[in-house]
Amino acid sequence: MNDIDVLVEALPFIKQFYSKKILIKYGGHAMIDEEAKSSTARDTVLLKYVGMEPLIVHGGGPEISRSMEKLGKDAKFIKGLRVTDEETMEIIEMVLAGKISTDIVSEIIKHDGDAISLSGKDSSLINAHKKPASKIDEEIVDLGLVGEVDSINTELLAMFLKNDYIPVISPIGIDKDGNSLNLNADTAAGEIASAINAEKLIILTDVPGVLRNPSDPSTLIQKIRISEVPGLIEDGIISGGMIPKIETCVKAIENGVKSCHIIDGRVKHAMLHEIFTTNGIGTMIFK
Repeated sequence: MNDIDVLVEALPFIKQFYSKKILIKYGGHAMIDEEAKSSTARDTVLLKYVGMEPLIVHGGGPEISRSMEKLGKDAKFIKGLRVTDEETMEIIEMVLAGKISTDIVSEIIKHDGDAISLSGKDSSLINAHKKPASKIDEEIVDLGLVGEVDSINTELLAMFLKNDYIPVISPIGIDKDGNSLNLNADTAAGEIASAINAEKLIILTDVPGVLRNPSDPSTLIQKIRISEVPGLIEDGIISGGMIPKIETCVKAIENGVKSCHIIDGRVKHAMLHEIFTTNGIGTMIFK
């Protein structure tokens, strides 16, 4: 396909998604590799210039763990969830809001976009409450300062979008007493996408999407209806760390997001392939 054919194929999608909000959950390889970071930032700016309204929510788990190690503190996980005491929460804020978020903003500005770094605490952007202690494998577990989202300050985001900024959001919540809470980045992205009536939620990962055979990329499932998800989980096709991502997608779609996309952030221009081509590149979840 030559360059003109690519543009012609993209035109209907540019028209369809013009002025629509696209929530990008930025994680995995796309955040670590310098070339991938630059490419993802450039692609996000391109979405803005063709008339869409992109927003970014980012993770940062590995970098948080590295920073804790440097500061002589061991990271503790229970069933994949980070136990968060006050000292850990301070490190999380330092890494997410102080480093990763501003790094992403710098990349976007380098590609002539306007971006602003926001913590979920800013203007009570993400109101949350502490996750109550719960039973895991017959044991009552308290994860500490881990939060669950209550509401999103959509007016704040609308103000920045109206003024042509790309919001870059750290998944940190604030409770009614002003305490910081550690949030799962996928969950925060889904909640924000729902609250702003996003057209799409795009989750950048380190896998091609949902695979029927995990070791064979050619078994990619390109489209999944949310009604098919329970069966795919039961059959073990959706398993492990993919389950919470898919559950986030299902909840977002039930709350009004039109479609969710799980794509490989290691592939150059993966977002553009997924949005602007008929076949896409990853797995699309829809109603």
